[in-house]
Amino acid sequence: MSETALRELLSARIAIVDGAMGTMIQGYGLDETAYRGDAYKDHGRPLQGNNDLLSITQPQVIEEIHRAFIDAGADIIETNTFSGTSIAQADYGLEAEAQVRAINLAGAQVARRAADAGAKAHGRPVFVAGSIGPTNTTASISPDVNNPGYRAISFDPLVRAFALQVEALLEGGVDLLLPETTIDTLNLKAALFAIDQVFERRGQRVPVIASATITDASGRTLSGQTLEALWISIRHARPFAVSLNCALGPEQMRPYVETLAQIADCYVACYPNAGLPNAFGEYDLTPEAMSAVLREFADAGWLDLAGGCCGTRPEHIAAIAEALRGLPPRCGEEVSSSGPRGSARPRGTTLTQLAGLEPLTIRPESNLIMIGERTNITGSRRFAKLIREERYDDALAVARTQVEGGANILDVNMDEGLIDSEAAMTRLLNLIAAEPDIARLPIMLDSSRWSVLEAGLKCLQGKGVVNSISLKEGEEVFRAHATLCRRYGAAVVVMCFDETGQAVTVEHKVAIAERAHRILTEELGFPEQDIIFDPNILTVATGMEEHDDYAVAFLEATAEIKCRFPKVKVSGGVSNISFSFRGNDVVREAMHSAFLYHATRAGLDMAIVNAGQLAVYDDIPAELVEHVEDVLLNRRPDATERLVTLAETVKGKGKKRVRDESWRELGVKERLAYALVHGVDAHVAADVEEARADYDRALQIIEGPLMDGMRTVGDRFGAGKMFLPQVVKSARVMKKAVAYLQPFLEAETAAAQAAGDDEEQAARATGQARGAGRIVLATVKGDVHDIGKNIVGVVLRCNGFDVRDLGVMVPADQILDAAENEDADAIGLSGLITPSLDEMVQVATQMERRGLKLPLLIGGATTSKKHTAVKIAPQYASPTVHVDDASRAVGVASALLSETQREAFVELTVAEYQRLREQFEAGQRRPLVPLAEARARRARFDWSSTTELPRPSAEVGYGVHQVEPPIGELVAFIDWTPFFHAWELRGVYPQILDHPKTGDAARELFDNAQALLEELVADAALTARGVYAFFGAQSDGDDILLYRDGSDDKKLVGRLCTLRQQRDRGAGRPLHALADYIAPQESGLIDTIGAFAVTAGHGLDAVVARYEAEHDDYRAIMAKALADRLAEAFAEQLHQTARRAWGYGVNEALTQEELIRERYRGIRPAPGYPACPDHSDKRWLFELLGAEERAGITLTESCAMLPTAAVSGFYFAHPEARYFAVGKIGNDQVRDLAARRGDDVDEIERWLRPNLDYEP
Repeated sequence: MSETALRELLSARIAIVDGAMGTMIQGYGLDETAYRGDAYKDHGRPLQGNNDLLSITQPQVIEEIHRAFIDAGADIIETNTFSGTSIAQADYGLEAEAQVRAINLAGAQVARRAADAGAKAHGRPVFVAGSIGPTNTTASISPDVNNPGYRAISFDPLVRAFALQVEALLEGGVDLLLPETTIDTLNLKAALFAIDQVFERRGQRVPVIASATITDASGRTLSGQTLEALWISIRHARPFAVSLNCALGPEQMRPYVETLAQIADCYVACYPNAGLPNAFGEYDLTPEAMSAVLREFADAGWLDLAGGCCGTRPEHIAAIAEALRGLPPRCGEEVSSSGPRGSARPRGTTLTQLAGLEPLTIRPESNLIMIGERTNITGSRRFAKLIREERYDDALAVARTQVEGGANILDVNMDEGLIDSEAAMTRLLNLIAAEPDIARLPIMLDSSRWSVLEAGLKCLQGKGVVNSISLKEGEEVFRAHATLCRRYGAAVVVMCFDETGQAVTVEHKVAIAERAHRILTEELGFPEQDIIFDPNILTVATGMEEHDDYAVAFLEATAEIKCRFPKVKVSGGVSNISFSFRGNDVVREAMHSAFLYHATRAGLDMAIVNAGQLAVYDDIPAELVEHVEDVLLNRRPDATERLVTLAETVKGKGKKRVRDESWRELGVKERLAYALVHGVDAHVAADVEEARADYDRALQIIEGPLMDGMRTVGDRFGAGKMFLPQVVKSARVMKKAVAYLQPFLEAETAAAQAAGDDEEQAARATGQARGAGRIVLATVKGDVHDIGKNIVGVVLRCNGFDVRDLGVMVPADQILDAAENEDADAIGLSGLITPSLDEMVQVATQMERRGLKLPLLIGGATTSKKHTAVKIAPQYASPTVHVDDASRAVGVASALLSETQREAFVELTVAEYQRLREQFEAGQRRPLVPLAEARARRARFDWSSTTELPRPSAEVGYGVHQVEPPIGELVAFIDWTPFFHAWELRGVYPQILDHPKTGDAARELFDNAQALLEELVADAALTARGVYAFFGAQSDGDDILLYRDGSDDKKLVGRLCTLRQQRDRGAGRPLHALADYIAPQESGLIDTIGAFAVTAGHGLDAVVARYEAEHDDYRAIMAKALADRLAEAFAEQLHQTARRAWGYGVNEALTQEELIRERYRGIRPAPGYPACPDHSDKRWLFELLGAEERAGITLTESCAMLPTAAVSGFYFAHPEARYFAVGKIGNDQVRDLAARRGDDVDEIERWLRPNLDYEP
């Protein structure tokens, strides 16, 4: 049968493919003797189970099965050759070429006879598809978990095996070829490569249907590719049709068939299993049920061909044929010789598409595509050293750094004279394939040697880029290399070289591009979007006049190439431009940034760069930009000389700075002051010891040069000339100086007491005088967070206050006892979680009861001036003041303890707080919507049109899972902006590093954080432990019912009572509750909800204790801040893992910034936060997860988590799920919630006090 006849069939109706050969053979109950037949009766290995052999030994059985499927309505039958490669037949000792040829020839001939007889009997054409299984091994996956770079099979043996099979199938008379059940795209690419070779050799082509297998609900193949990435990886072969088969039943296959129908520009087929296997490995889905689902697929316009895989019998095929009868095929009547073309169907994108495990589509609106350059031996001495020393784990870390730095493509180059470049390329690529976070990116194979490029092509299951081919060796070699690149499925970089050499002028560059474009598109049929021209970025500022125009030539050539060929891409290696300034990173980065600024405007699409190491163009100093652009744009004849001169003035201002030690030549008093102001602790002990010779007592050193230095620090901080991180480093120097003097102070104290001096004299001798005032600080009972409190303490000490820090989780009576015993001048309270607000009210109440008159300072993340005015201040007659942050703590404390300022300050504060109370009370008069009405105005979704909801993959499943990632894996997920906020540096990372006022402090802080983070990772000082779970779920009003799994038995494991907004948000705007995002019981759907609890804080106490013992508050506070960031990073990473395991997040390809901005589907609300404000939900959550046993996280009585660097919450997957604030709720909802929970109203009111719209 011809391809034309098949197209005519598909223009008229959906074609029917047969069912499961293996299932049918099992029904015959054939024994070993039957499998051997006469031909193999003396074979030395068992043969039972080798179904392909039956085409030789029991041909009548196989033909009978074919006829049964034809009689049931099959238009296409598959040959009995699924395991017909030499690789698969080796299991039976039948891998010899003659034996393999005989099996496939017989399989094709038996099917041909059956098809011809069936066509004659039924009066319709019947086509034979040559079945080509994936073999029993994979080229992208190591069979040895301890050796991820090992492969049991490689590309070339696969190609030879497939080619032998294809030759025999074609000789036997098949009408089309069907490589099927693909679990590894590299195996499929090898099959397509072999098929193309055979077609070329025979001068004969037949249609090819490529069929893949999605292994579970993650939507990926076994080798990790998404469906879109797989399609991009094989589209070069121009398959007649693309299909999905096996592993899943039709219902589970639904979303992937839909996706395939949307992206494929060829016919689309599917032949699923008869459901999922039961406990006995049998398939239970009835013909009626299976055909009903496939009819839904056809009604949706997704199908051109349909049939069955495992478990499907002639009854299934008959039912499918009947169900699809009369329904139009997806591609309709519009067909052409190159494939189906329907007005509503994909016509094939003209966008450049590449793929690793995930797709990369370059759109007109895409930003510059960054190609990470550090995995390039010729461009990175460090990487070259790692490869030479075979330190491949470290080489992988370099690749990962490029990914984390924002690379879209990874450039891999192994061109080094002293290594086996082909072997090194293969080894690294195989190792990368085992690292999903790296392998998700497309690979650019970079080499000047074709053999190395080809070695790399044989390792890529995705669609990569060959860098490069050129006309340097003439058109014949160029055509040969381009043809092979096309056959391997790669895009190509075409360097602007020809037989005369490297093009340096605009005219020469454009002429080469035009010539190469003609050969590739007109002669070889290369898609324009797979052509990437590199017009050669050459070094400028070399001192040679002929080089001065190199950058301009590149820019102009780029613009002209893009004008002539709009669909091609232009790329270049940016670091070449600045080689003249090697060793001066400041100038080089400025040149790179400025060059890219102009090149992208000229049409540059992608660039090989050090991802993450580009300067921001607008942030480059104006003088440097001017000098750099004079060179790049060749604007003046002395441009090079001027830039060289300027470069000398900025050299050393880059990342590698030489520490200025000239201050060591100052006198000891000045050295101590310098050390304090600049936070340098390296020499403090020696300098203090030297100072002792100039002073009679140790106390004089503290009260003299040390306090002089600290006063300077305080003054600069107050004036905004120093920032909080610098102040904390100054405090570290002070503490180390005092610690050194401590033994001398104690000796002086003993002497003062022996001499009968008064208490004040003794106190001064030990440095314990109250100075500017004595303040007791504490984090209130139930709360364990103390970073902010510790910073406030440091700042106060730097400004002369005597601070007594009581720590965390301090009960009210202990705080007040300490204040009285220490004769404190003020009390400062801190808290992070909302229950702490109530505890602060209790402390204020007890202070009033005791008759204290001390000022009360309130601070912490959940506190506010309004809450302090409305809830805390009325409980205490003496001054109660909210302190926004550490920078204001000194001013507030000084004013409250000043005899001259206190009265006026308190008067202003009282008046302000009275206004806040009046505003609050006015706002409270706005009525709430009654609960019944609020529920009627719930967020509504059309659940009736939903037939299937995302579920966790079979690999992950329902239930609870423990995870313990290395801390190093979390670093890439850190959101650094809150880290700077913790140090009261306001701004957004990374822009804050270049802020005109705070940039220097931010960069110094960031560098210190990176150094400490590297230390924590290297020392494994912190341990991350987490737990997450999936549960079946349905909503019941405002409650969410959690089931053990997603089955219909609905075994209840918990009930989450959510809160609903009651503040009127305006007409037509819904009033949300989290339950709205879960399928309701009445829908009949079983939804899924996730839950998690993670910490990165195990080991933190020991780290902090060590730094505190070294009097290093700076690093102690920083360690806590980093642990908090790592915990949030852990939550982000685990949410990504959960989304992918859940199935709906498998196609995500988000940048770090997009992850931080939560540009993904779904939310993860946490108890105690606005959408679910009740912290006590954590108790129920922790019990459900077993968080204490599995992750080592405990709860305080106020439901704060220990370790403090911890995050917990829920996962919601609904595509419309958004964060919201419950806000104020009424008494009706509180009473309703108490009834649903079986709790006392008083208990509910205690936990939800900040949300109550009334006074309980």
